Amino acid sequence: MNIYISGSMAYDRIMDFPGKFSDHILPDKIHILNVCFTVNGMVEKFGGTAGNIAYSLSLLDEKPTILATIGKDYDRYFEWLKMKSISVEGIKIINEEFTAGAYITTDKADNQITGFNPGAMKYPSGYKFKNPDDKDSIALIAPGNLQDMADYAKACKGMGMNYICDPGQSLTAWEKEALREWINGSMMLISNDYELEMIMNMTGMDKKGLLGITKTIITTLGEKGSLISTSKSEVNIPPAMADNVVDPTGAGDAYRAGLLKGLAMGKDIQTSAKIGSAAAVYAVEKYGTQEHCYTYGEFIERYRSNFGEM
Repeated sequence: MNIYISGSMAYDRIMDFPGKFSDHILPDKIHILNVCFTVNGMVEKFGGTAGNIAYSLSLLDEKPTILATIGKDYDRYFEWLKMKSISVEGIKIINEEFTAGAYITTDKADNQITGFNPGAMKYPSGYKFKNPDDKDSIALIAPGNLQDMADYAKACKGMGMNYICDPGQSLTAWEKEALREWINGSMMLISNDYELEMIMNMTGMDKKGLLGITKTIITTLGEKGSLISTSKSEVNIPPAMADNVVDPTGAGDAYRAGLLKGLAMGKDIQTSAKIGSAAAVYAVEKYGTQEHCYTYGEFIERYRSNFGEM
């Protein structure tokens, strides 16, 4: 089964400020804010929803196709993807832009100031499905270029390809009818509990109503695991146990990779969600979204120790 991941490619540039932002921001001068924070240095990490999900899928012995755009500074990311045997065929290079980038500065109190440049993500990737087996493939449409998100859902519907809606941080850019149409006909909607509340408010539909236009809703609940909702039942999926919680960033993308792995193997939704939980726990044990690493054999053992036989 082919797995397509539509979403973003980004560089995360992480900086540490050796003080507290609050010591340098005067409340009575907030209307004329002009502050410079000198940081200790900068670390660049590979990121973006599509890149993160594809990376974890590669650890699970899958070869996904990324549908996204990347900027003129693509060389480092492409080298990384090729090292991981991840195809760059579906990634469109935008030579007039830099790759999307998040510039994250964290102070000693764990407060963060982030600047995000969408860069190449402003442009649709415009991938055309050509593989005759694509009807039996699966696509996950994660936050990225909004036109891509809408177009790929429409293409999947036209081909009869199963697709998963993962709106995430794109939610504020959607209009009510467009969001409803995007979800309508999908095999699954996945979000965290806060995002699900936003989706219900934006669409004017409760969970029962949403389950009338999508088959399944998966709600991720962080350290509490996840919840699978269908028109017939709700099932709680426990989290896998972490050896050491370092950074939860990227756990959601790793969960989605595990979920897709299970579906590609023909597993039922509950087993697939448990595979997602086992994949997510690796991400929380490392700082960064593509820093975790394991063999497929190690993953099977970890799954077994948490959930029994797959």
